[in-house]
Amino acid sequence: MRKPELLIPAGSLEVLKTAVYYGADAVYVGGEAFSLRAKAKNFSMEDLEEGIRYAHAHGVKVYVTANILAHNEDLEKAADYFRELKQVKPDAVLISDPGLFMVAREVIPEIPIHISTQANNVNYGTFLFWKSLGATRVVTGRELSLAEIREIRAHIPEDMEIESFMHGAMCISYSGRCLLSNYLTGRDANQGACTHPCRWKYTLMEEKRPGEFFPVYENERGTFIFNSKDLCMIEHIPDMIDAGIDSFKIEGRMKAALYVAVVARTYRHAIDDYLKDPELYRAHMDWYKAEIEKCTMRPFTTGFFYGKPDTDAQIYDNNTYIQDYIYLGMCGDIREDGSFFLEQKNKFSVGEKVELLMADGTNLEAEVLSITDDQGNPQESAPHARQHLFVKLSEVPETGVIIRKKA
Repeated sequence: MRKPELLIPAGSLEVLKTAVYYGADAVYVGGEAFSLRAKAKNFSMEDLEEGIRYAHAHGVKVYVTANILAHNEDLEKAADYFRELKQVKPDAVLISDPGLFMVAREVIPEIPIHISTQANNVNYGTFLFWKSLGATRVVTGRELSLAEIREIRAHIPEDMEIESFMHGAMCISYSGRCLLSNYLTGRDANQGACTHPCRWKYTLMEEKRPGEFFPVYENERGTFIFNSKDLCMIEHIPDMIDAGIDSFKIEGRMKAALYVAVVARTYRHAIDDYLKDPELYRAHMDWYKAEIEKCTMRPFTTGFFYGKPDTDAQIYDNNTYIQDYIYLGMCGDIREDGSFFLEQKNKFSVGEKVELLMADGTNLEAEVLSITDDQGNPQESAPHARQHLFVKLSEVPETGVIIRKKA
């Protein structure tokens, strides 16, 4: 039985540390260039160096995405960027464009290359093609079923790794290569600037009736015609392992630390429980599902893994997330009196009940006893985002613990 890698997204240094704390085997991040998440905070070269050093100290790998579809002017800049990456020594670089692949092979031959889902990897011939050029891992297209992935595994060398998404937002377009954003807004999804028009509500306007809008009905339930449910395979880990997948990838480099903490912790426990004892995995299923629904989410689907999705995989009446919990911040350095540093993310007050997400899977309820600013002045509440505070709770947390409250 293959022991799958749990691969977690991180859009910032703080989120990388959260992923490591809650059980990631590897983290994938974007630098300030050549990444398909231009609106994420992303990593400066200094942050990248610190993040890789921190992850490696905890036995966790870091993969850097450079998965745009490059234009001519990108190639020379990419060579300079890869030379910088060479100094910080990531564990792999994620690429989709053959031109960037060739540049990387020349500039950083010692760093493994993984092939992004953006390269439309949907058959074993494609996997063998990339293997022949020196790639060590290929990310499957999200259009593949588990049966197709199993067939790919049967036709490729044992040492070639398969990575597949198992949780997170789905894209309407083939392997995420979308033209809608560029056409409608001039912002190119394949260059990292997607405006997510698949989540918009659409109406119809007839040529001779300008300004007169008619609703577009895919059926009677609504008009969000491209809006997919989120992928969730927490109930199907045995099938994912049986298909020969080496790396279980979570989507979400735009997500906050609370999402990363909840998803990483839940999948970490689910994978470990199954590998220890399948009965233990089945016994804890209600806990996994309850926890995964506590992070920011849409309704869930299994995507293409069990065949082509039907109408139940779409959301027709809205494009909003479900959010039952609010992220308050990450516990920083703890002082002798039990208070700790917190960069506040959302409002909370003295006397409120909050939850500490412990790495062992427990949710520890605590009362907020006191809040002081960084000058030592007491506060009854913390209404200002990103304020630096010292907080005392009825329970003393660990450094790195995520704190949330019910919405």
